[in-house]
Amino acid sequence: MRLELKGLTKKFGSFTADDDIDLVVEPGQIHAVLGENGAGKSTLMNMLYGILQPTSGEILIDGEPVAFSGPGDAIAAGIGMVHQHFKLVGPFSVADNVQLGREHTRGAGVLSARAARKAVLDVSEQYGLRLDPDAVCEDLPVGVQQRVEIVKALSGPKTELLILDEPTAVLTPAEITELLQIMRNLAEAGTSILFISHKLKEVQAVADHITVIRRGKVVAELEPTASESEMASAMVGRAVSLQVDKTPARPGEPRLEVKDLTVVSDAGVKVLDGLELTVHSGEIVGLAGVEGNGQTELARAILGLVKPDEGHISVDGADVHGRPPARRIADGLGYIPEDRGRDGLVSEFSVAENIVLNQYRDAPYAKGGVVDAAAVHKRAVDSIAEFDIRTQSPDETASSLSGGNQQKVIIAREFSRPRRFLVAAQPTRGVDVGATEFIHSRLIAERDTGTGVLLISSELDEIYALADRIAVIYNGRIVGEVAPDTPREVIGRLMVGASATPETPETSTDEDADGGDR
Repeated sequence: MRLELKGLTKKFGSFTADDDIDLVVEPGQIHAVLGENGAGKSTLMNMLYGILQPTSGEILIDGEPVAFSGPGDAIAAGIGMVHQHFKLVGPFSVADNVQLGREHTRGAGVLSARAARKAVLDVSEQYGLRLDPDAVCEDLPVGVQQRVEIVKALSGPKTELLILDEPTAVLTPAEITELLQIMRNLAEAGTSILFISHKLKEVQAVADHITVIRRGKVVAELEPTASESEMASAMVGRAVSLQVDKTPARPGEPRLEVKDLTVVSDAGVKVLDGLELTVHSGEIVGLAGVEGNGQTELARAILGLVKPDEGHISVDGADVHGRPPARRIADGLGYIPEDRGRDGLVSEFSVAENIVLNQYRDAPYAKGGVVDAAAVHKRAVDSIAEFDIRTQSPDETASSLSGGNQQKVIIAREFSRPRRFLVAAQPTRGVDVGATEFIHSRLIAERDTGTGVLLISSELDEIYALADRIAVIYNGRIVGEVAPDTPREVIGRLMVGASATPETPETSTDEDADGGDR
């Protein structure tokens, strides 16, 4: 398939999301589209997939104009899409999810489980996508759910163009490596791919051509040989520093002390197993580890969302056991959750309401127990400007924002009130390079004012850039604390439960690395 967009434009009232976009994707090409949060990338993909109809312009497939009234038309034309936020039905099996909308039937409309399973296995084998068709989707790791979405998109009648909208935003490094290889396999088999991403190294690694969009307009066409600085500058419209500028930390008294912390899951598994950790004022401690080794439970236990089975958590020397999350927040605990959809936002609430979500009872946002709408609105307007939240209005719902702008709403909320300690879990997940630069500088500023910061990130580059001390977590325990100049190989060995110093050549293997994620 050869795809061509000519002058594609989408307006929402007086707001122009995409303005006269021209773009060509050649057969078997991986074509990356870069842009800031809110630049118009997802709107463009939604027009191509039939979810939105263009205000003007043309979509051409193999030189012929097409018009899609819905995703069904796009699928019939050979276009598949994997959305930034997965569209899976959690309690359904892999096979059930893949056949949704195009069910395999036999006889008088009876669903054929055998045909559905075979369809999954056939596509999985063809493209090297390992899947169990009988597995329940909500029980699968995020990376495997991503694989289900790809198989679902490829199971159409003749999928020749695959749209991947921020496909790596929630994946671990190992899962990202696997996905990039899958993309190469698909392209070699003739499938064209439109790849939306903020991660410049991934674009360099896999793209054949790059289009950069800024504020709804195409501003650059680049080759993958372009440097990260060139791509970042084109995206943001200014020079972007990809290095974090910071002075040495000056740690003070302990802010957070975690002692012998144990949390047992509903399945009876110790997800935290006697964990010990201390974070001082004026320092950033980076928590490195393969996702699924207790990071989520530790963050939620600190906030009070998970009740420990054993152990103690103290903030500024005071045991917080029994304090509800609202009390801990009022006492100066900040929290950037790793899952913004589940723990960070109320999607049906407005941007303004979400920005004061943990302060709406307090002055100046409430008077006599009644919310002061004018004060909330002013705070939202100020935060939108300061944190560059791309929204048409403070009254727009959070669900209507792009993922990166939703993250900015959370960042604005947490960085605009006094804190003594901050848990920052995946703080830059899904945000563009300009916003990442801003968030990193704010985290350093927090540290320099005396706040203790626990940084939980699946990005080792981020850990190295920000952390003053690195703690490595494996199987619910801290297995090592190292300086930020420690070689990656050492941290990598610790992350899979091996010794920091290899005793034999077999100490750290690819098999170990793959097996570290529980």
